[in-house]
Amino acid sequence: MQIIIKSRQLQVTPRLRERIERKVQRLSRLLDPQARIEVTVAEEQTRSTKDRFSVQLALTGNGHPIRSEVSAFNANAALDLALDKVEAQIGRIKGRQTTVRRHHTPPVKVLALSRSGELSTFAEEESESGYLTQVAVEDEQNEQIWSRVREIRSVQTKPMTDQDVIAQMKKECSAFYPFFSEETKSVNVMYRLDNGGYGLLIPATS
Repeated sequence: MQIIIKSRQLQVTPRLRERIERKVQRLSRLLDPQARIEVTVAEEQTRSTKDRFSVQLALTGNGHPIRSEVSAFNANAALDLALDKVEAQIGRIKGRQTTVRRHHTPPVKVLALSRSGELSTFAEEESESGYLTQVAVEDEQNEQIWSRVREIRSVQTKPMTDQDVIAQMKKECSAFYPFFSEETKSVNVMYRLDNGGYGLLIPATS
């Protein structure tokens, strides 16, 4: 982390410089090593001594530029307040990034499953023809997967529009609903999303 100290109408003494560098170092645990922080200390001629000194922090090189400026009765107090604001902004940014990662939906692995032991999966690799190859699953793995199946339902599907399906799901408080789509000429599945709204599963034909 690079720290650059500037001043306006104020001489930065060695003691003040050492104090600024020591306090700003507390941000290093939150930032990337290539982050750059500019600290500008200024003394203004104000009517009140409560905001005579100001400290501005400008953070770059960490993905999101952050800026904070605070005035106080002395440079040390202004620096502490400015650092608190920067830490809060970094925390909010990291919180949003964590939320996005948690809501990222992993790829769906599709299995073709029959109780007789005919279990197969589509491998995540392409054959020479450019199509996904179907790989058989061993009997032992087949039994492991089937041991988790607690219920099998046979659901009658009928032609419905997306709007009809959503209305039916609201009525029945269903988490998902299979139906026949005239548009795709196949059985689709409408499902609820954790963050609100609906998703639509359409089987791929190739």
